[in-house]
Amino acid sequence: MTDNNSAGGKCPVMHGSNTQEKADVAGWWPENLNLDILHQHDRKTNPLGEDFDYREEVKKLDHEALEKDMHELMTNSQEWWPADWGHYGGLMIRLAWHAAGTYRLADGRGGAGTGNQRFAPLNSWPDNGNLDKARRLLWPLKKKYGNKVSWADLFILAGNVAYESFGLKTFGFSYGREDIWHPEKDIYWGAEKEWLAPSDSRYEDVDKPDTMENPLAAVQMGLIYVNPEGVNGVPDPQKTAEQVRTTFARMAMNDEETAALTAGGHTVGKAHGNGDADALGPEPEGADVETQGFGWMNPNLDGKATNAVTSGIEGAWTSNPTKFDMGYFDLLFGYEWQLTKSPAGANQWEPIDIKEEHMPVDPTDPSVRRKPMMTDADMAMKVDPKYRAICEKFMADPEYFKDCFARAWFKLTHRDMGPKSRYIGPGVPDEDLIWQDPVPQGETNYIEEVVKQKIAGAGLSLNELICTAWDSARTFRGSDMRGGANGARIRLAPQKDWEGNEPDRLDKVLKVYEQISTDTGASVADVIVLGGNLGIEMAAKAAGHEVHVPFLKGRGDATDEMTDAESFDPMEPLADGFRNWQKKDYVVKPEEMLLDRAQLMGLTAPEMTVLLGGMRVLGTNYGGTKHGVFTDRVGQLTNDFFVNLTDMSNRWEPTGKNSYNIVDRNSGNTKFTATRVDLVFGSNSILRAYAEVYAQDDNEEKFVKDFVAAWTKVMNADRFDVEDRKSVV
Repeated sequence: MTDNNSAGGKCPVMHGSNTQEKADVAGWWPENLNLDILHQHDRKTNPLGEDFDYREEVKKLDHEALEKDMHELMTNSQEWWPADWGHYGGLMIRLAWHAAGTYRLADGRGGAGTGNQRFAPLNSWPDNGNLDKARRLLWPLKKKYGNKVSWADLFILAGNVAYESFGLKTFGFSYGREDIWHPEKDIYWGAEKEWLAPSDSRYEDVDKPDTMENPLAAVQMGLIYVNPEGVNGVPDPQKTAEQVRTTFARMAMNDEETAALTAGGHTVGKAHGNGDADALGPEPEGADVETQGFGWMNPNLDGKATNAVTSGIEGAWTSNPTKFDMGYFDLLFGYEWQLTKSPAGANQWEPIDIKEEHMPVDPTDPSVRRKPMMTDADMAMKVDPKYRAICEKFMADPEYFKDCFARAWFKLTHRDMGPKSRYIGPGVPDEDLIWQDPVPQGETNYIEEVVKQKIAGAGLSLNELICTAWDSARTFRGSDMRGGANGARIRLAPQKDWEGNEPDRLDKVLKVYEQISTDTGASVADVIVLGGNLGIEMAAKAAGHEVHVPFLKGRGDATDEMTDAESFDPMEPLADGFRNWQKKDYVVKPEEMLLDRAQLMGLTAPEMTVLLGGMRVLGTNYGGTKHGVFTDRVGQLTNDFFVNLTDMSNRWEPTGKNSYNIVDRNSGNTKFTATRVDLVFGSNSILRAYAEVYAQDDNEEKFVKDFVAAWTKVMNADRFDVEDRKSVV
């Protein structure tokens, strides 16, 4: 006898398509560039169509009605997944937290902004166990309110409403997160091939948390932050504290925010491990069709919340787990704790000689009291001197703790939404927060051509004009909507000192631009972009093309006081293939770093191609190097880069690491030099197809037009302050 998935005893059938992930057509060449990351989330996968604008739809939502329904949902326990103490608040907080908690500062990827938790691998991470139930509990609300509210917004709203129902005054809430329709292809979650593999592979030295591989912000595959049982599952609160500090810092949280989030997150709800973890069925993505997307099926649940198994850790942290109070501190610091095992076999801590009245009641049977517990991460708050001092400050001032937690929770759940201009809804707080990267509204009452005339008369080179604008704008990341030219933060620390910005050149140009700003009323940010646009127009004219680069007024100039310098540090570019520069020699190939940058900037493969080819002939290489400058007309916006790259009268010779000569086949003379970032546009079959388009005799004008369009997209990528943003990117 065979099971339903076995081939035994079944008839063969013609099957000509690749219908499983393991049958990837490029699997023969795993080192190839994954250009698919530039073309994900396009209109073909979106069932709502090209004209659907979620940010407009959500403004039509009856916010009050939805939040009323959400409050009612919290206490409407379902037989198929009974609520702890008849309240789903703890589950919904965990849903929101784990949606937001994947965010990492290094590249801005992860976070709650896309509803990605619906899809693999996140929907099947061990740390996300049973959150499939939370999402199904929310389905009636999604069904009712439809396209006017995204799953991404629902996840975070559910956490907010849960805290309010437990008695916390939250800091605020914004709508505006737009759903994706398939898993992100760009996010590197780690190289491990098994869930919860030992941490060692992520670190140069697991005893030194700061050696964790960048940009990762979790200690093991399938976890949000740290292993709650201890480092590699071995309890040691001080070691755990050090990992907690690193993981939270990598998602932009300081020690006080970390302690507040830990305490506030564990003030309500419970962990689940009252049963046999081995009895659970497979995760959602590994389960068969009859489960309908449910995973971790528990044959021993018997309709009782008491019997749930998720993490394997069992118990509540506080005496009143459905009330936001100071109970977490009362128990953690009021008792001594000893190491024990949960019914599911997980390491956890239990209080010594706890008073019966301090024991929470059973989540199903209120006549029974259960011992509370703490994880290794909780004990870290008590053992680590810095965390302990912060907790003692919280205990001395409960209102201060509540405010700190509410603010940290708001930051956690909104960190990847970008500037405040993207916030929507009645719950948006008035206060401007430094982590939102505030930028004042810039002046628009000036004459663009007057500014350009002053720039043209200032004696700056084409390289200085274009590179300054590019370096200012290239910091934009669509992952968390940070960076970009608006704000002119290239004038401020730390950006003004980044090696990739050529500080000496930058300083010279900025002094000129600041005077022009003073003389004309235009912001420095606008002057920077106008300078780049002017350079492009001059280069196009020199090549015989009259073009006007579109320009959008109104950028503002941020100040040091508006800038969280520490959170900008990780945004420093380590390479910029568009300017043929790398800070150091890295394990990652230069062309992969180019691809990563292009994806963060929101570029398509054709846009990446045309921009790089144009930047080369404009002579914008870092330090004025000649690699990839395949032209004898430097400074003219021509398609020469592509013409010479695809010319079969040339051959290519390696001359060292990341160094090549382009040699004339007949004479043997070296015509040009190049790097891998240049030659990949001729060697990669997909990129070569684009390069050939731009090398054609009939596409010179198209090249210029496409370059200007892609350049404008980069310059305007962060203009979220403009209502009709689609018209400027």
